[in-house]
Amino acid sequence: MIPRVRRTSVAGAIAVASLISGALTPGVSMAAPGPTDDPIPPSAVETFEYPNAAKILKEKGIALRKGDGHILLADCSVSTDIQVFTHHNAEGRYCFKVTGTGKSGYLSLEIPETFIVVTGEYAVRASVTADGTTSTVDVPKNNSRSVGEGTVPPGPPAVLVELRVTG
Repeated sequence: MIPRVRRTSVAGAIAVASLISGALTPGVSMAAPGPTDDPIPPSAVETFEYPNAAKILKEKGIALRKGDGHILLADCSVSTDIQVFTHHNAEGRYCFKVTGTGKSGYLSLEIPETFIVVTGEYAVRASVTADGTTSTVDVPKNNSRSVGEGTVPPGPPAVLVELRVTG
């Protein structure tokens, strides 16, 4: 009679030997996928481009470039976390909703003829370009800041180019 430990060892050795011999059997190939096999899908790379940007440009007349998804264009009757007042549209403003924790957010955009940025519960840093110069304005939460033509004395027309939630 063969002791239990020895039987287990013998069985393990037989299993390993059969695996090795099977892998080395002529006619068995472990080749990489060929042209007739399913292609390997491309890796996912996040570009941070704003979804439906072309449609928004056509319908609303503003360019939403890139962001982290924490500042989204919104209907002003639904959200006024950030309001951008402009002479560019008939309503006179665009509204944005802050998503996530509200501790950070980024959106690169272009809103011409911006003159005031208003915040709700979130502090915002707004960058504007006027006459080829870019400047940054910090807007504390529940406050507003004038830019471009909204300043005293009135400055040149400004294009809002970036919004950042700062807390």
